[in-house]
Amino acid sequence: MIDKKELRHIHSMFQLCAPLFIALGDEIRQQLILEIADAGTEGINVSNLTAKTHLSRPAISHHLKVLKDCNLIVPKKTGTQIFYQLNLKKNLQDVNELVISILNILEKINSVRTAAAVQIS
Repeated sequence: MIDKKELRHIHSMFQLCAPLFIALGDEIRQQLILEIADAGTEGINVSNLTAKTHLSRPAISHHLKVLKDCNLIVPKKTGTQIFYQLNLKKNLQDVNELVISILNILEKINSVRTAAAVQIS
């Protein structure tokens, strides 16, 4: 039997990571993340992102808001322009914790199955 505390922890981690998964599930946002990554530490502004995609400025801004709301990117104001930079470390740590928790549960399930199979034979 799986510990209820572990299951509650996994459930809370799923809830924590859900906005991230939703944001990353969109191909346009995936493309924007790659463009922002390609821009390096300087970041990239909406005008440059618009030039690199087929999207309008309002569409780019909408997708950037989704990415910003789940902390995948951070805005950095320079003069009158806003440059966007990646902010992945905390999010990836949360996803890693979720994956490790799930793997631990699966390992326990497999151990119980193996023990049961040995007992039967």
